[in-house]
Amino acid sequence: MLFKQAVLDRIARGEVRLAFRRWTKPTVRAGGTLRTAVGVLAIEAVDEVPPESLTEADAVAAGFGSLGALTADLGTREGRLYRIAFARAGDDPRIALRGADRLDAGEQAALAARLHAWDARSPSGPWTLQALRLIGGRDGITAAEIADRLGVEKLALKTRIRRLKELGLTESLAVGYRLSPRGRAFLDTRQTRT
Repeated sequence: MLFKQAVLDRIARGEVRLAFRRWTKPTVRAGGTLRTAVGVLAIEAVDEVPPESLTEADAVAAGFGSLGALTADLGTREGRLYRIAFARAGDDPRIALRGADRLDAGEQAALAARLHAWDARSPSGPWTLQALRLIGGRDGITAAEIADRLGVEKLALKTRIRRLKELGLTESLAVGYRLSPRGRAFLDTRQTRT
């Protein structure tokens, strides 16, 4: 579930706590969480609603100026209409994780083991350290460039980089990627060993 930046800003200020989406199948569930650029959202409820039940108050609570603006945004997309209630639950833990520029031996070993396991299961062979080195070599390197250098499809590569991001090793930029301080610290330990 994606939000436009203007809505994210209002979520951060506590002004928006509802969203409406047309889905063939909900992509979030009550009790779950959703990471966004402004922190983690706790999903409180996901309810299917008839379009005719929408009100001006619903539109305003979802960050729209009017019911007309909300219905225009929903357009004629396929799927059933869902009302999603949420609350900001805190900061994205990956932000603090990726800011750590020192790793103890246990953290280094745990990261190395995780990456080794990913490499071992990869049908295209080892990729993790190569990807980290490419990203570390130039801030803003794009998924297309990395995929080309590694000989894999771009979409598959993006999934792989998201996994590195989950470990706090990389950061997404407006265009491309860069290593986080944690990623740089980890890569520095690997380069002294190879």
